[in-house]
Amino acid sequence: MNNFRPCPLMWAALPFVIVCLVFSACGKGEQPADSNAATASFQQFTAVVESNPRVDTSLVELGSEVHDLTLVGRVAYAEDHYSRISSPLQGRVLEVRAHLGEHVEAGSVLLVLDSQDIAQAYSEYAKEDSELQYATRGYELAKDLYESKALALKDLKHAENELIKAHAEFRRAKERLLSLRVPAQELEKPLERQKVTSRFEMKSPLTGIVVERNVTPGQSIGGDSGQILFTVADLDLLQVVADVYERDLAYLALVKEGQQAKVSVEAYPDVNFPATVATIGDVVDPASRTIKLRAWVKNHDHRLKPEMFARLHVQVGESTPLLVIPREAVLVEDGKQFVFVVEGANQYVKREVKVTTISQDTVRVSEGLTSGQRILTKGAVLIKGRDVKG
Repeated sequence: MNNFRPCPLMWAALPFVIVCLVFSACGKGEQPADSNAATASFQQFTAVVESNPRVDTSLVELGSEVHDLTLVGRVAYAEDHYSRISSPLQGRVLEVRAHLGEHVEAGSVLLVLDSQDIAQAYSEYAKEDSELQYATRGYELAKDLYESKALALKDLKHAENELIKAHAEFRRAKERLLSLRVPAQELEKPLERQKVTSRFEMKSPLTGIVVERNVTPGQSIGGDSGQILFTVADLDLLQVVADVYERDLAYLALVKEGQQAKVSVEAYPDVNFPATVATIGDVVDPASRTIKLRAWVKNHDHRLKPEMFARLHVQVGESTPLLVIPREAVLVEDGKQFVFVVEGANQYVKREVKVTTISQDTVRVSEGLTSGQRILTKGAVLIKGRDVKG
C-alpha cells in the first residue's frame, strides 16, 4: 500500500490553485453579440432569437368573432307610455273613480273635484265678455259719429284702442277656462246658455294600468304639479335601462339602434325576453361613470315589473369573415401598433398594423396583415425587449 502524504507546501498552495481555476472559468464567459437594431427601420426590423418555450405563434386566418356583452340594469316604464298625473287647480275631491290596478282608457275620468278656481275664472270670463260687448258698441258709435263729422279722429282712435284691449282681456279669460279643462264647445255658446260649474273632472291622458294612487275622497289638493295623484302606465311595453361602464365603451361602436337583444331577470332564470336597442347615451354620468343604454321589451303577459333588476345581453362583433388576432399579439410603441411576423426559424419581422377592438381578448386587423401569415402571439413582449436593448 502506498502511504502518500502531502507535504505542508502542497497544502499551502491549494487555495492559490482554486482561485486561479475560478478566474479562468470567468474569463471564458459568453460575450454579448453586436446588434443592428438601432439602425433598423420600423417596418423592416428583423429579430433572430434563440428557441424559447415561452414564445408561441399562430396563423392569421379569416374568421368571425361574436361576443356577448352583458350589461346590468333595471326594468322601467317605457318613455311616452306612462304618465304621472297631478291636478292643475286647487279644490276638494268629490269622487275617486279610478282604483289601484284598474285598467283605464285614454279620456277616462279618474276623479271629480270641486274647485273654486273654476268659479273665479268663469266670473272673470263673464266680466270680460261684458266689457267686450260694451267696447264694441262704443267703437261702433264712435265710428258713426266720426263719419258724420261729429267726433274728432283722436276720439275714434281712443275707442278703437279700448276695443283692442277688451278683445285681449276676453281672450285671456277664455284661455284660462280652457286650461282648467272647461269644454271649448261650451264657451262657444251665448253667455246666457253656457253651463259652467265648479265641478272639474280629471281624465287619464293615456290607456294603461293605474299603478299608483295617492288621493282619497274628501281630500283637499293644492294644484301643485309636484303632488302626484295618479300614475297610469302601459305595462305592455317596458324598457330596460342598462349601465355601460367606461371599460366597455369600445363595444358601443359595434352596437346599433334597432339591434335585437335579450333580457333576463332573477325571477325567471330560464327565460330570455326579446328586446330591441332603442337609444345609446352620449354623455357619461359623472356619479356612476356610466353611459345609459335603453332597450324596449314587450311585456304582454306582465311578467316583468318596473324596478326589477335585469341583465341586458347584446351581441357585439362581426358575423362576416374578417382578420382577427389575439390582443396580446399587438404591441404599442410611439403611439403605433405592431406585431411580429414569422419569417423563418426564430426570425421575426416587425410589422405595423391597424386594429380595432372586438372583444376583451381579440382585435380585428384592418391594415398590415394578410390571411396565411404567421405571427408571434405569446412572448411578443420578449422579442420587443430584445429590440429595445439592441
